[in-house]
Amino acid sequence: MHVPKAKQLTAWIEDRPGTLGNVAAALGEKNVNILAFTVPVIGGRGAFRMIVDRPAAAKKIFTQHGWETTEEEVVEVTLQDKPGSLGRLASKLGQAGVNIEYAYTGTARSVQKVNTYFKVSDLNAALKALR
Repeated sequence: MHVPKAKQLTAWIEDRPGTLGNVAAALGEKNVNILAFTVPVIGGRGAFRMIVDRPAAAKKIFTQHGWETTEEEVVEVTLQDKPGSLGRLASKLGQAGVNIEYAYTGTARSVQKVNTYFKVSDLNAALKALR
């Protein structure tokens, strides 16, 4: 199995309403597609970790907006959508002595839509806003 590396960008952003939307909109305005992302809060700041189709363009956008950015290489694995796929992969890494520091999912570039799950500060307000 060929397992490629991917370039992950992290934009360190304020943890406040609207910031994620501002960053994502800035990328969209320049036709940078977000293929996968996660946004945990670390030390009071949002760590908008993402895989994008045009990393150099994204880094330029982040610089223009003053968003601190870091870059890392991550392993990209396409899993089948069936029970046990994640377990088999994670077990293989564990048996090799490799610790998974974090993981997130994104498109396999073969779908037109994705489900995205948000943990929000006010569930009812979010449900109402998204109707």
